Amino acid sequence: MSPGKPQPSRQGSASRSDAGVASRGCTCFRLRRLTRRVTAVYNHALAPTGMRVTQYSLLSNLRRSGPLPLSVLAESLDMDRTTLSRNLKPLTDAGWVGVTGSPDDARVRLVALTSKGEVHLQAARAHWKRAQEEVNATIGVEELAQLHEMLDRYVPLFRPAPGGEGDLE
Repeated sequence: MSPGKPQPSRQGSASRSDAGVASRGCTCFRLRRLTRRVTAVYNHALAPTGMRVTQYSLLSNLRRSGPLPLSVLAESLDMDRTTLSRNLKPLTDAGWVGVTGSPDDARVRLVALTSKGEVHLQAARAHWKRAQEEVNATIGVEELAQLHEMLDRYVPLFRPAPGGEGDLE
């Protein structure tokens, strides 16, 4: 083989693709960095309401889906139950969310948006909308649509198999 020409890999195509990924850096780091920046935009906009975007998101999900068992809500949010319980505590303390036993099964805890939570959620909506518009303008409509499509396609691929370990936050 002549000098200066790339040498074929002896380990097959998997190592070539692995090398390409490694040269681009850590995907998790990049996703988390973007998430921190976008979260900061929403948290800044929601600050006057005393709410963080994680809380707004939880309240919005409860508004859409109605009362849900804690385990079902955790699964729908891709969170483990412990993390969800920790995130619900300030919302229950504020009276925005109620957690009650199911009338059908005392072992099941139902989570629901309260009327006080509904009022607070509606008051925060304009602030959330400003953050949403800022993110939309920063990323651009076409690229944002592509990003949403990509996220919606890939999130299910990383869900654990039933009964598998899946301690997601």
